[in-house]
Amino acid sequence: MFRTLISLILWPLTFIVFTFVVGGGYLFLLLFIHPEKLHPFARIICRILLTTGGQWLSVRGTPPPKKGQPYLYLFNHQSLFDSFMLAAAIPHYITAVGANKQFSWPVWGYLVRRYGVIPIKRRKLKAAIHSLHLAEEAVQKGTSFIISPEGTRTLTGEMGQFKKGAFHVAKNTGITIVPVGIQGAFDAKNKNDWRLTPGILTLHFGELIKKEEYNNMTVEQLRDFTRNKISELIQSN
Repeated sequence: MFRTLISLILWPLTFIVFTFVVGGGYLFLLLFIHPEKLHPFARIICRILLTTGGQWLSVRGTPPPKKGQPYLYLFNHQSLFDSFMLAAAIPHYITAVGANKQFSWPVWGYLVRRYGVIPIKRRKLKAAIHSLHLAEEAVQKGTSFIISPEGTRTLTGEMGQFKKGAFHVAKNTGITIVPVGIQGAFDAKNKNDWRLTPGILTLHFGELIKKEEYNNMTVEQLRDFTRNKISELIQSN
């Protein structure tokens, strides 16, 4: 009963804040200013939205500063809160590869397009490969990405199997990988339940995995190596 009551308060509050702050102000600025320059404001907005959703963000480890190179942030996907957690914690502009369906959503669809998010149709192999090629081109131009190798949110709270797409991007570009462990987001809002549970969301940045470290690995070896690193981060929380 408590979760239902608190959710009936928090969801409208979050919707109001999103509508007025994002829909009314931030989207207007995006018409004239590139999102890279607005990222400091986006970080604040994401923190606010997490708070109105009843969540407190705890960050462990240190995200790398943007020093002339892009990064590939790979994380375990627990909840719709994940992207807001990452955007709030990472100090530089990032974009993502995201499910194609979200591009048709009002307001949010424009936001992700303007932010350079690349749509992907996971169940159509050729289309998915094309999306990953676009991501590689963006990486070559210096753009950092957040990608969930699982491809979708967990239904059980346990980390799922990793797909190989993100690791093809890494091998083809030599980008530095940042493993990220997320904990608490599944309990806060899982895919099977509309209700929210207030609490602490933990985001743990791991040590960088540089090209020199994975250069001689196969895609499969790099996938398993990174998954183990993320698993260690989750267990350490």
